[in-house]
Amino acid sequence: MTQIKYNGENSQTDLIVHSLKQCHSFGFNAHCNQFLKLDCESMLPTLLNDLGSEPIVFLGEGSNCIFVDDYQGSIVKIELKEKSVSKRNNSTLVRVGAGENWHEFVTWCLGQQFYGLENLALIPGTVGAAPIQNIGAYGVEVEKFIESVEVFDLDLKQSRTIGHGECDFGYRTSVFKTTLTGRVVVTAVNFCFPEKWHSVTSYGELKALESPSPKAIFNEVVKIRQKKLPDPKDVGNAGSFFKNPVIDLVCFHNIQKNHPEVPHFPVNDTHVKIPAAWLIDKANFKGQTRGGIQCHPNHALVLTNFNNGTGQELLDFAREIVDTINTQFNVALENEVRLIGRHGLVTL
Repeated sequence: MTQIKYNGENSQTDLIVHSLKQCHSFGFNAHCNQFLKLDCESMLPTLLNDLGSEPIVFLGEGSNCIFVDDYQGSIVKIELKEKSVSKRNNSTLVRVGAGENWHEFVTWCLGQQFYGLENLALIPGTVGAAPIQNIGAYGVEVEKFIESVEVFDLDLKQSRTIGHGECDFGYRTSVFKTTLTGRVVVTAVNFCFPEKWHSVTSYGELKALESPSPKAIFNEVVKIRQKKLPDPKDVGNAGSFFKNPVIDLVCFHNIQKNHPEVPHFPVNDTHVKIPAAWLIDKANFKGQTRGGIQCHPNHALVLTNFNNGTGQELLDFAREIVDTINTQFNVALENEVRLIGRHGLVTL
């Protein structure tokens, strides 16, 4: 496989044969036709011209995607890294390159006294992936702090900025996962932090905190996530495999009849969100294995590559979980991670 690095000085080709095993946190030993790195946005037109009609997957740190098979195309790793700060009225604007590590950015914000992202500490991945997924945790979604997203339009072959109102943010989704998927590449994200900070401690274990500081919330979130979730360095995983389903009240009340203890969070007057982990645990999948794949014994929402599993074993196990939850609870689970096969995205 050829690895090419596109930067502001030149395009250097290094003949390095390696797999994608280290390029996604699940750790399957998949391969691709070419692996390219991009650390200068101005080189994107050159890169695209060189690839021609070759299929492309743009990749951050690979923490929210799983290569379940060899990919018959090119992988472009986004390594655009920069931060700039400006002031506007009673808020602070921060422009961040898409290749910056998310947790390192959250930590940096805390040090700069730009508050609001502390609930999103220790989420793996890059800044560029954050708006695509509209990442969220412990009562906070990143869209609350995003003013705009800078992208490179693959059809128009030019850069443009998409304002918050055009991003169509929703629960673990955005316009970048729907109508713009495969049409743009996120190159930078513009955040806006108001001077006045309000803590969000209404979710889960954070309820026990009394008048916490941003640092205290950050520390607690890190502590909780380290306790619950396996480190990809120790066992391959992509974090939460499924989305927490949003269901209507009729479906919820049917579940509640047999399970009065079912945890739930109101979404609006007609729908509630329930934890996918609770459903999977109730279906007795926690700790179960299929080949080299395991439903984590501490957190049922996490599937792991605990013993040199294969992509097919993962797909089979995930589909079994989806079918079982649908049969037992009449709830359709959706995968949160991107599953990438030989020709692109794979559906369960």
